[in-house]
Amino acid sequence: MNIESYSLEELENLCEEIRHEILRVVSKNGGHLSSTLGATELIVAMHVVFDSKKDPFIFDVSHQSYAHKLLTQEWKKFDTLRQFHGMCGYTKPSESEDDYFVAGHSSTSISLGVGAAKAIALKGEQEERIPVVMIGDGSMTAGMVYEALNELGDRKYPLVIILNDNEMSISKPIGAMSRMLSSAMASPFYQKFKKNTESFVDNFGEGARYIAKRMEESLKLITPGLMFEEMGINYIGPVDGHNLGQLIDIFQKAKKLGQPVIIHAQTLKGKGYDIAEGKEEKWHGVGPFDISDGHSIKKSSTKSATQIYTDALMHLAKHNEKIVGATAAMPSGTGLTPLMELYPTRFWDVAIAEQHAVTSMSALAKEGFKPFCTIYSTFLQRGFDQVIHDTCLMDLPVVFALDRAGIVGEDGETHHGVFDISFLRAIPNMTLFAPRDEKSFHQAMAFAAEYQHPCSLRYPRGSFTPTDLSESTPFELAKSQLLRSNESDILFIGYGNGVGRAYETAKELDEDVNILDLRFVKPLDEDMLRDLTTKHKKWFVFSDSSKMGGVGSAISEFLAKEKILDITLESFEYEDSFITHGNTKLVEESLGLLPTQLATKVKELL
Repeated sequence: MNIESYSLEELENLCEEIRHEILRVVSKNGGHLSSTLGATELIVAMHVVFDSKKDPFIFDVSHQSYAHKLLTQEWKKFDTLRQFHGMCGYTKPSESEDDYFVAGHSSTSISLGVGAAKAIALKGEQEERIPVVMIGDGSMTAGMVYEALNELGDRKYPLVIILNDNEMSISKPIGAMSRMLSSAMASPFYQKFKKNTESFVDNFGEGARYIAKRMEESLKLITPGLMFEEMGINYIGPVDGHNLGQLIDIFQKAKKLGQPVIIHAQTLKGKGYDIAEGKEEKWHGVGPFDISDGHSIKKSSTKSATQIYTDALMHLAKHNEKIVGATAAMPSGTGLTPLMELYPTRFWDVAIAEQHAVTSMSALAKEGFKPFCTIYSTFLQRGFDQVIHDTCLMDLPVVFALDRAGIVGEDGETHHGVFDISFLRAIPNMTLFAPRDEKSFHQAMAFAAEYQHPCSLRYPRGSFTPTDLSESTPFELAKSQLLRSNESDILFIGYGNGVGRAYETAKELDEDVNILDLRFVKPLDEDMLRDLTTKHKKWFVFSDSSKMGGVGSAISEFLAKEKILDITLESFEYEDSFITHGNTKLVEESLGLLPTQLATKVKELL
């Protein structure tokens, strides 16, 4: 959509149309809402001043990029947002040439912007190009941002960074004075005056330079940009992120600077939808809801694994004051909010800082506390080195509670929790186990609370797949539980929620098969496995995890070590490819992982 020739009134009307469309589609499909509604004017102004066909448009996390998608793709396609084979909820270059980079995890945007700026400088292209980054204030809590800013301030590449502050966490605007200063600091006159003054003052003695520096610092102190200016990056703001005319004016001036510049824009989350306006976390990401009252349409009567985790941890924390915990900007999603409210000095949201979460919990473990580091499986990838260096190398008893293990549905490839078993299993001193239902989850948590070494337990988004198998027994290190035993040659081995999948698959078969709840994938229950090799020769593995380095791989390594050659082993884990977004059942069907499909595969293999 070419909007460069639109009048200001037409652009403002367009913003309202975009908000209406976002609200309509997200209420139907679910998705990210409050932040993307608030970013509408910023994105429209970006498209007026810059060209996404040549200027790299880089959205941090990119959950706030819906307006960008509407401006660069067909509106009718937006109806398929987050649907299987539909539009991705994040930027995705394979979907649109206007999406510069894949995004889904936080705080990568400025590093990408610096890299793009370097490439543009090295190419020496005739056509002027400039990277444009949009980053939220929440993403500014991660260390990678400051690594990028540190280099950018030193090298001075042309780069426009739009800081979308929708929580007023950095500063509050100072009325008319702030607006005047923001516009003035963006102007060529001020930039030229500043440069000439610096050059002029350098010709005088220390006294004159000291006075000039104090005057400049006095001006900065009435703006919130002191830190950025000290890093060598121009700062403009705070500006009204909903004043489209002012945004266009400032973006145009920033574009002409030829230097790195941060534009600090303040926006209102949920702008245009009264029910969602403000800071309520629940409107950050939503399922389908009724626009008229904001009530959720899909309500599950089954207790989620996250709720079970909250209940179990609450019980443990009540009886053991040494139990503490942290999450990285996901208190509601991980179920830690009730514990933070009840025990504010023992449970913390450390912001988008997984590395810090892991390392700080390791220090607490060294001091004799029992930390539960509660993180989505996909986000622990960001703290991998810290798990090795700061937890496992010291053999510290930190519990890593990994929510959203397996396919998470509509958030897609950047959020599926498929790699944790593969990367954690390789780390010395790390123990891995998983519950299969509510009772076994409480038992797994009780085991974790007493275990004096690093360990990780994983559990799915939503609810466990129910079974009517044998009741769970207390967890013991490296001990599995045989749930169904008979004379069949077939053994189904389930891990975590994979036990439910094994059970559902078994119901589709003509014969009664054996079912083992593996429980521990590291260390394995070698005694049980060794015994089962003498009774059952056809083994099938069920786990919501990557096949490479996963549960089947661990069992295969055991069989190879024991030189057991007469076992046929087939793993129904995820193949070596990134998994698309969409309704979980449809995604699993596309992978051939529905119980009916798996039963057919078992029959064929037999």
